[in-house]
Amino acid sequence: MTMTDSIHLPDWIPASGHQLRLTGVHFDAVRIEGVRGERVAGRLIEAADGDAGPVVCEAAGFRWMYFLLAPGEVRRHNWPLGVQQFGGRAARTVTYIGIPALYGNTWPLRWYSEPTSSAPYVDQKLLLTAVGAVS
Repeated sequence: MTMTDSIHLPDWIPASGHQLRLTGVHFDAVRIEGVRGERVAGRLIEAADGDAGPVVCEAAGFRWMYFLLAPGEVRRHNWPLGVQQFGGRAARTVTYIGIPALYGNTWPLRWYSEPTSSAPYVDQKLLLTAVGAVS
């Protein structure tokens, strides 16, 4: 999304740089590696008419894509192999996700799709469809 007036700024997004945020509190997350994650993100953004909700991309290493869902959403679905899930009340581990600011130097993290007032989180049904189309 390029229209800055429609970007939604939740309190868990830092003002500058990037910070770690606990999954299951502010959001749940689905993580997909590399090219597969980029393809899923592309399908998701297309299906959502450009308003897909928050997707964070790692620019280095495995190039993970993090799809941020509403708290409690990730455990409601069976995700295919290669899709990692973080958060939910039933989680047995504590996981933190790096969240970049909306502006400025946030390397190695960046927004692939920003949260908006109409899409503060990724729609899990659209994400499942996109994952299924790429898998």
